[in-house]
Amino acid sequence: MSRQIVLDTETTGLSADNGDRIIELGCVELLNRKLTGNNLHLYFNPGRDSHEDALKVHGISNEFLKDKPRFEDVAEDILQYLQGAEIIIHNAAFDVGFLNKELELTGRPAFHTYVESITDTLAMAKEMYPGKRNSLDALCDRLGVDNSGRTLHGALLDAELLADVYINLTRGQDALLIADDAQGSAGRGTVAAAIDLRAIALPVLRASEQERAAHEDVLAQIDKASGGKTVWRLAQTA
Repeated sequence: MSRQIVLDTETTGLSADNGDRIIELGCVELLNRKLTGNNLHLYFNPGRDSHEDALKVHGISNEFLKDKPRFEDVAEDILQYLQGAEIIIHNAAFDVGFLNKELELTGRPAFHTYVESITDTLAMAKEMYPGKRNSLDALCDRLGVDNSGRTLHGALLDAELLADVYINLTRGQDALLIADDAQGSAGRGTVAAAIDLRAIALPVLRASEQERAAHEDVLAQIDKASGGKTVWRLAQTA
């Protein structure tokens, strides 16, 4: 059974090496690409104030965090929850850097030693959509994920949105897995029934002017993003 954890953090600032700390952790569990509801959501007392710019992003006040546990007090519970899972993070270097620092402060080894693997959806999106904005909000808009409730960053909300984004980004992989499975079944002795298709007349549906114009617009965007290296433009000029 494939277990994946979509993870996000909020922090007091941008630099773990300069003393910034994690103040919120949000995790969403997927089993075989399905949400289970077995999520993890924690706030932490970082022992320091958040930077003014960070407060504008997450809106989590220093006063709110005063009575929350320190990361080291619940580190073992967090690691048990994450143990052996594939971790999915948007801009993984940032969150993993902070998690590594928190674990280092508790005398534990690096984050990757506890998990199966780490998948960075930002790297995936950059490969799939070169030259485009690939922030979480931009991907939500592009993939039809409703992020209307996201006025401020929050670790659990962002992890929930990212889970939806990830499933949309990788939806095509399901078709590949089904195709592979079908081929494997055929190789194990399954025989497909022969069907005579000669008597079937398939209608030809012509694209409308609006559809052709939209198609040309998409081709032009891809051509621009690739720096004019698309093969269909070369074929047209040959």
